[in-house]
Amino acid sequence: MESFIFKSIATAQSGAESVQATPSLVGNSEKIASLFADNAFFSFLNTVWSGYAIIAYIFCIFMLVLYVYASVRKKSYDDLQTQKLRDAEQMYNEKYNGVAHSSRLKDVFAHIESENPNDWKLAIIEADIILDDTLKQKGYLGSSLGERLKSISSGQLESLNDAWEAHKVRNRIAHDGADFVLTKRIAQDTIVHYQKVFSEFGVN
Repeated sequence: MESFIFKSIATAQSGAESVQATPSLVGNSEKIASLFADNAFFSFLNTVWSGYAIIAYIFCIFMLVLYVYASVRKKSYDDLQTQKLRDAEQMYNEKYNGVAHSSRLKDVFAHIESENPNDWKLAIIEADIILDDTLKQKGYLGSSLGERLKSISSGQLESLNDAWEAHKVRNRIAHDGADFVLTKRIAQDTIVHYQKVFSEFGVN
């Protein structure tokens, strides 16, 4: 009888241990399942990031190509505009070679009153040609207007600074092209500088 009782107690203890061990196994299973879930999530994130990196790389290449293309096109456009102005300057010089300055100044004033920025540029270029011709007629030496202005002292020409200021704007138009933004105010002020010089020389 005692043997039976001891066996029953041992069996009960063994069952209790088994019941206690069961939650431990369940807990381990949950940890393993959670680990696999985390790995799957990180794997998904890695795939998404890789795709994003490839798309970003392609986009950067596209933008670089677009920038190079736009730069080349802009330079071509600037060169074309500069050449047009130089052609217009040459045509104006040939057309009015020997013509009275008063007649040529009318074109200058007509262009400066326009609302077209290209006309403002032409007005300044035309005025610069008139100034150059005037200095040549007055006997000032030099192979260019800039050199002729350098040969003049402020004592000889009170409006010398006006001549320089106006000529600098003309040079920016000719050399900077579309990079130089000529506003109507700057254009009008430049023509005023030319007028002061013309007035001193008696050109009207």
